[in-house]
Amino acid sequence: MSVSNLKFFLIISLILFLSVSCDKEKNDVIPDVYTDFYVDLVTDPYFFDIASALGNSVYVSSATNNWGIKSAGYDGNGLILYHSLPDEYYAYDRTCPHCFVVNSLSKAVNIDGIYAVCPQCSTNYALPSYGAPSSGPGQYPLKNYKAVLSGQYLHVWNSY
Repeated sequence: MSVSNLKFFLIISLILFLSVSCDKEKNDVIPDVYTDFYVDLVTDPYFFDIASALGNSVYVSSATNNWGIKSAGYDGNGLILYHSLPDEYYAYDRTCPHCFVVNSLSKAVNIDGIYAVCPQCSTNYALPSYGAPSSGPGQYPLKNYKAVLSGQYLHVWNSY
């Protein structure tokens, strides 16, 4: 192999190695837990508000429904379902990522309009912005779960 072919091979190998190893940084600091449930947005009165208007959110947990551990979120803190656009919903774990990373605490955020607010560190997470921190010391977004609307049912799950 000539010197120019060797250089070409090494450059291509380096580019391939870097493209494989430089995967997008994972900001998901809350550990994965099994989540898989369906919400009936039409017949279940608990979900009428979230189904009726954009910008509404609702808190779900194993205590607010009969889905058990499937809707408990990390450490049983529950989930927030947020109605973003017509036919578009987001699902977030209620565990504050900042408190979890910095203090190893499992603190549940509270819903305040379009924000989720941590009672411990006062970080505000903007629900319309994929749960990104909007003020406070937090640097990581809320853990996101998949949420897909199919007819009158909202399916919430993760890949765990």
